[in-house]
Amino acid sequence: MNTQRLPEVPPLIDRMVTGLREFLAARGREEFVTIGIHTGGAWVAQELHRALAPPEPLGTLNIAFYRDDFSRIGVHPSVTPSNLPFEVEDRHVVLVDDVLHTGRTIRAALNEIFDYGRPASIALAVLVERSGRELPIQPDVAGCSLDLAATEHVKLSGPEPLRLELRSGPG
Repeated sequence: MNTQRLPEVPPLIDRMVTGLREFLAARGREEFVTIGIHTGGAWVAQELHRALAPPEPLGTLNIAFYRDDFSRIGVHPSVTPSNLPFEVEDRHVVLVDDVLHTGRTIRAALNEIFDYGRPASIALAVLVERSGRELPIQPDVAGCSLDLAATEHVKLSGPEPLRLELRSGPG
């Protein structure tokens, strides 16, 4: 597979906006907060936040300390703190990430969110849902789904412009 076969990001964002509006309206969740997972998820969340225009500012999570492989990979020297400028207790949360692969990043993000409080609900929105799940985590809204080999990895580059890239390497 080459980058020519990967979809463009703007139509995926549009699909996510439409999907989120429908998902949230069907469940009566017109009032919600948006949290993007650093880095790519935060870029996607900025676009969704701009289009959906919720009253609360955008929150960001840096899940580096919550990863289950933290002891193996260590801390990155430029780890920035999470920023949740709102309460999550009893709130409807839209959690946004760029690529859902194994599910481990989302698990770490959920752990961190619950350290801030107990949300009423969490909806998961991802730009790309790809094959290779290791944990039972599924998106509520996805821009697209890709079936990739274990040695293929999708990466979102950005922030201007946002673009999907396909990389090959060890699985």
